[in-house]
Amino acid sequence: MGVVVTTKAVGEDGESRALAHLLSQGLTLVQRNYRVAAGPHARGGEIDLIVRERDGTLVFVEVKSRKTGRFGGAAASVSVTKQRSVIFAARCYLRAFASPPACRFDVVAIEGERIEWLRGAFDAS
Repeated sequence: MGVVVTTKAVGEDGESRALAHLLSQGLTLVQRNYRVAAGPHARGGEIDLIVRERDGTLVFVEVKSRKTGRFGGAAASVSVTKQRSVIFAARCYLRAFASPPACRFDVVAIEGERIEWLRGAFDAS
């Protein structure tokens, strides 16, 4: 009998691999799995990883994992709806700052053993 791997387990493994990759590139972890609850006028949102560049830039990271590059691959699965969700959560997160730092939205796409870090993958406009 084989081991059943859940989507949640695959996602958590992907986030751990993405974080290790980003840390190896000199970024530091600020927060993992930041969530904003849905409200009467918003659907809520989640940010997989919030990291900081050496220059102080705050980076909101969406991690997508796929076994293969079929069906457009991991990066292509970050839909406009998902981007809006991440942007909403980032705006909520930034409310805690009197003077918000420079920030950016990145995607870490994992396909099998390959990790691709897409800096500035989308923006809040």
